[in-house]
Amino acid sequence: MITLLAGENSFESARAAKEIETAFSGDAERFSGEQLSVADLPSLFMGMTLFSSARLIFIRQLSENTEVWSALPEWLGRLSDDTHIVLIEPKPDKRTKTYKTLQKEAVVREFAPWGDRDRIKAEQWVEAEAKREGCSIDKKCAQLLVERVGVNQWELASALQKLVVFDKITPELIEHTIDAKIDENVFVLFEAALQGKAGRIQQAVRILQQTEDPYRIMGLLGGQAFQLMALTVANKTAAEVARDLSVHPFALSKLVPYAKKRGMQGGADAVALFAEADTAMKTSAVDPWLLVERALLKLALSSR
Repeated sequence: MITLLAGENSFESARAAKEIETAFSGDAERFSGEQLSVADLPSLFMGMTLFSSARLIFIRQLSENTEVWSALPEWLGRLSDDTHIVLIEPKPDKRTKTYKTLQKEAVVREFAPWGDRDRIKAEQWVEAEAKREGCSIDKKCAQLLVERVGVNQWELASALQKLVVFDKITPELIEHTIDAKIDENVFVLFEAALQGKAGRIQQAVRILQQTEDPYRIMGLLGGQAFQLMALTVANKTAAEVARDLSVHPFALSKLVPYAKKRGMQGGADAVALFAEADTAMKTSAVDPWLLVERALLKLALSSR
């Protein structure tokens, strides 16, 4: 038997590989594709071991070894009935003869990475994963956790491991236990400016300044400003605007009250403010963090 675990979702791929290994009674063999040669294929596909009649062989990224990958199709029909080869391929070239042959003759499982459009899927996964761990989490908390951590399953799984030891998962527990991702911190910063809270801006900038890149922060703030403007000019619902911008509706909905308050001109002014700061950051010798803080304080002043 041959199985292909394809795709860049390393969490799902690793879990599938683990399930296969758990179901196997012996010790699995592991190879990196780059360390193999065509001369190794007979022993992999037809060889036996001294200690067991059954074999489970994991081969990672064999497709990067062009010579062996190209020779693979002629060996698929010679695979021993007692051997299970699992190919782990994050980015297989689907145009190759080998991939097309595997689609016909192997068990192919594809694991696509999650993006921002998959937040609802991530929230549902969090609920199911918590249940799997013997813990319950309601929809509100699952939504908050994804908003705070993002859609990366490794990070979500790590966050859940910190939470499932408690009797009950609450919003307060999530906020006190799980560090917010940078996007969430930037939204809090942007929201403080929209609320005219200068003191909160200065405090948040000082914290971010210790670990973050000011150029990245400016880019994220510019994105927030653009979303704000989009809400003010589009004659659409927040959900429709979110779909057009490929962002999560829940995240965008938090900007709706500020968009209504500022109006079209206010939205355009916010974008212009951060565009000007971004240009200054790239063309002047002024401390970039000073430019970030100055732009936020200007926005705060216009929001009062």
